[in-house]
Amino acid sequence: MFGETSMVVVNALVPVFGLIFLGWFLGARRIIPTEGHKTLGIITFKLFMPVLLFSGLARADLLEALSPLLLMLYFIPAFAVFIAVNMWVHRRLGRPSSMGLAASYSNNVLVGIPLITVMLGVESLVYLFAVLVFHSLLLFTLQSIYNAFWGNRGEKVDWKALLSSLANPLIIGLFLGALVNLSGLPVPGPLWHIVEMLAAAALPTALLMLGMSLASYRLYLSGTMAMLTTAKLVIFPLLVLGMGWLLPGLTADARTVLVLMAACPTGINVLAFAMGQEDTRILGSVIFLSTVMAAITLPVWLLVLAA
Repeated sequence: MFGETSMVVVNALVPVFGLIFLGWFLGARRIIPTEGHKTLGIITFKLFMPVLLFSGLARADLLEALSPLLLMLYFIPAFAVFIAVNMWVHRRLGRPSSMGLAASYSNNVLVGIPLITVMLGVESLVYLFAVLVFHSLLLFTLQSIYNAFWGNRGEKVDWKALLSSLANPLIIGLFLGALVNLSGLPVPGPLWHIVEMLAAAALPTALLMLGMSLASYRLYLSGTMAMLTTAKLVIFPLLVLGMGWLLPGLTADARTVLVLMAACPTGINVLAFAMGQEDTRILGSVIFLSTVMAAITLPVWLLVLAA
């Protein structure tokens, strides 16, 4: 039984991290020029990924995904990690930072979607989509409030910019998919076939883009970076797993999706909140290291969840 589970885990993760490595190789060797990276990124995140999210949500069972319990099981641990890490780093460095965001903000699009699709099937993506709607808005708002009160830079919370994050193509894809799902609007067969063809291109291109982006980062080892990586890949998913035990009510698949989302590496978007060159260097290292180490920790989490 253990051997069969191990093979399922390997079969799920090898394609994901294999494409990430291929993207890194293409970027590191400059086989694809920088202009090509940008063009591929625009097509991926403004067309392929929104269409994938639309197709997944348009035909998903939304009943359990709309449960407040689902959001509680993910965001209560996320907020706890964010606050604890920011307090610890603030005391250690004597200044505010965005380290709490690095420990609580997961790369749920580039890594989470492919991983859950391969491991649990497209139907399980509905749980990820429910969290994804609020993911950036809530955590980025929390970071902005922290900056405003403890940043000592006279910053104000830019509510307009935060709300505008809901207008990005990924959220629009989710919204349109939910609209089609809840309204029961029929999608003509030929049109849906186009949707499926575009959606099929999303996962490989997204993983290649992640690998290419990692090629531009450099690893600077430090105690802070190691602590952040551990918090992201071990402590955060452990808290989500514990919350699932304390607050039963979701299906096993839903709990598995939430733990895997928490166990995903740090998302690239946290770099937008870096406070100075030192933060940029640490955050870049955490993004790089957590993505590499996730190739080891994610199989462990999958085996734990399958036990």
